[in-house]
Formats: sequence, C-alpha cells, structure tokens
Amino acid sequence: MKFVRSAVRALIIRDGRLLTIQMRRGKGEIFYILPGGGQAHGETMPESLQRECLEEIGVQPMVGNIAYVREYIGRNHTFHLAHKDFHQIEVVFRCTLPEGAEPCDGHETDRHQIGIRWLSFSELAAADFYPAKLKEFIRESDIHPDALYLGDIN
Repeated sequence: MKFVRSAVRALIIRDGRLLTIQMRRGKGEIFYILPGGGQAHGETMPESLQRECLEEIGVQPMVGNIAYVREYIGRNHTFHLAHKDFHQIEVVFRCTLPEGAEPCDGHETDRHQIGIRWLSFSELAAADFYPAKLKEFIRESDIHPDALYLGDIN
C-alpha cells in the first residue's frame, strides 16, 4: 500500500550558520540535510521534532513558527530509482537551541548519518545539501523562503 509520509524538520540558524545532519551515501559521497524525521502516530509535529532532534543531535530544540512546507515525490528527483514510491510532506519549523545547549551525535541517529555540522552560508552554497532549493533563499545571514509552500522540491 502506498501512502504519504508526514515529516518535520528543524531550521536552526546561529551566528550565520545552519545546523545540518551530515550523511553518507553509497560510495562515500557526503551530503547534508536538516535535522528531523517522520512523525509518529499520536505525536504533534512539535513533539515529533523534539524527539527526532534528541535522537539525531542530542538536544530538544525550542520549536517556533513554520518556516516552509515542501513535498518530496521521489520519482521526480535525483534519487528516483531508490525513491520511486516515496512521497513525503515536510513541515519545517524555525527552531532555537536552549541556552548553553550544544548539539552532538544523538543516541539514535539515522542509518546513513555520520555526524552533525554547522555550515556557514558560504559553505552551504557549495555543499551537496537537500533541499537544494533552500540555498536560493539565503539573505542577510538568514533563510527567507519566498512562500510558505515550496512545492515538490529536492
């Protein structure tokens, strides 16, 4: 049975840098994504995001407003062979870390996660980062999407 997966992500910016999850695929290629993941049945989106971040970055963030929403329909993008039946809706929230909290590898990281990394916006521009479209919205040491719903982007 095919279904649409609900997921949440954290947009955490501090001192002109974006907190990312460092991932490794196949032949050792490195890419970056935002912290977060799938919403479990019975969890609110903020609860899911706090759980996912604790698992991946060792910190429960303070969840703020929605930054943007995107869909990812795998068959339409780079990883179409592996993701041909994958359809996900991601709600991305602006988040902050509690005073004095420093992210580290969490206790239950994703299968391909190899670390966490703060990327400066100049590093982000050159990095293999998903969704890549987000790079277009970097302005004034922040990320400002042009719309709340960004569509089916990779």
